[in-house]
This record gives sequence, C-alpha cells and structure tokens, in this order.
Amino acid sequence: MATSTQRIEMRVDAVVKQMAERASAVSGCTLTEYITRLIAENAPKALKMQMEISLANKQFDRFVEICRAGKPPSPRILEAAERLDKEGF
Repeated sequence: MATSTQRIEMRVDAVVKQMAERASAVSGCTLTEYITRLIAENAPKALKMQMEISLANKQFDRFVEICRAGKPPSPRILEAAERLDKEGF
C-alpha cells in the first residue's frame, strides 16, 4: 500500500542546515529521513507534555484543599468536563 506524503517547507539559517546535513550523513540517511525521524521521536513527547499536569505534593495538597472548600461545580462545568472525557482528555 502506498503512503500519501505531504510537503513541509521551512527556512533555517545556514548553520542549522549544515548541522542537519552533517548529522543525517553520519546517521546514514537522507536529510528528509533524518528530520522525519526527529519529528516522529519528539512530537509524541511534546504532545504528551501538553496533555499532562505535574504538581509537587504541596501544590496538589493546596489544590485539593481549594476544591474541598469551594462550592460544587455548576451544571455547565460538569457538562464541559463530560465532553472532555468523551474526547479523551
């Protein structure tokens, strides 16, 4: 099965281009293969970081304290949370 490919055009300064070309050469692949591999390895990590929240214990304890002290969520907030759950967030 043939895969559909898309084109990405980008401009980089000469030093970055030269580094990428040299790195791809020592890796034994084309510049396109090298950059594609970098994106494939890095993008999932970047996307995962965007979807996660990390808190120190003290911060989490304060968060829980605020949640317990506050009023219950409104129906609109509960509806929004339900939609986010359905979307996988």
